[in-house]
Amino acid sequence: MLIKPGNVFFVLLFSFLLAACKEAPRYQPAPAGTVVLAFGDSVTHGTGAGSSEDYPTRLAQRSGWKVVNAGIPGDTAAAATSRIDALLRETNPAMVIVELGGNDFLRRRGESEVKEDLRTILRAVKKSGATPVLVAVPQFSITLVGGLSDAVIYADLAKEESVLLVEDVFSDVLSDASLRADRIHPNAEGYRKLADGIAKALDKAGLLAVH
Repeated sequence: MLIKPGNVFFVLLFSFLLAACKEAPRYQPAPAGTVVLAFGDSVTHGTGAGSSEDYPTRLAQRSGWKVVNAGIPGDTAAAATSRIDALLRETNPAMVIVELGGNDFLRRRGESEVKEDLRTILRAVKKSGATPVLVAVPQFSITLVGGLSDAVIYADLAKEESVLLVEDVFSDVLSDASLRADRIHPNAEGYRKLADGIAKALDKAGLLAVH
C-alpha cells in the first residue's frame, strides 16, 4: 500500500504511540496482603546484612504485602529456571520480583545465554497470571573501580517482554562503598536503599498502594 507524503507523520506518530503503550503497561495498585514472590540469589536472600534487613522484608514493611523471600545464595539464572514453576504453584503470587544474573556474570556466562534464561523465567511468571518485575543487575567488574552500570540485557529484555524494569538501583548501591558489605553484596543500609529504589519504581508504575 502506498502512503502519501502528508500521511507519513501520522503513521510515525501512531507507531510511536503503539510502541510506547507496549513498553509501559499500566498496572492496578496491589493492596495490603498481596502475595509477592521475591525470586533471586544472595542479594534477594539478604547476604551481607542481619536478619530482617533484606530488601524483601523491608519492602513488606513498607507495602503491607506478604513478600516471600525465595533468594538462594549462589543461584544463577540458569539454575533458577528449574525452580520457578514449583514456587509459582506453591505460593500463587500476584507479583514476582526477579533479581538474577549476577552469579552468571561472575562465572563468565555469555550475556545472550543469561538473557534467554531470564526470559524463560519471566514468561513462566506471565503464564501463571502473576505480574513480573525485573531488577537490573550490574555487569560486575573485577576491581569495582568507578561507578557500575546495568548490564544492557535487562533494558532490552524488559522492552521485548513488556515487563516493568527496576533500573539503576542495584548498580547505584554497589557503586557506593559505604553501602556494600563486600564487592557484590549490599550492607544493611544498602538493602534499605535497594528496597527504597524498588518501591519507588513500583510506586511510579502504579503497583504500590501504600506509601
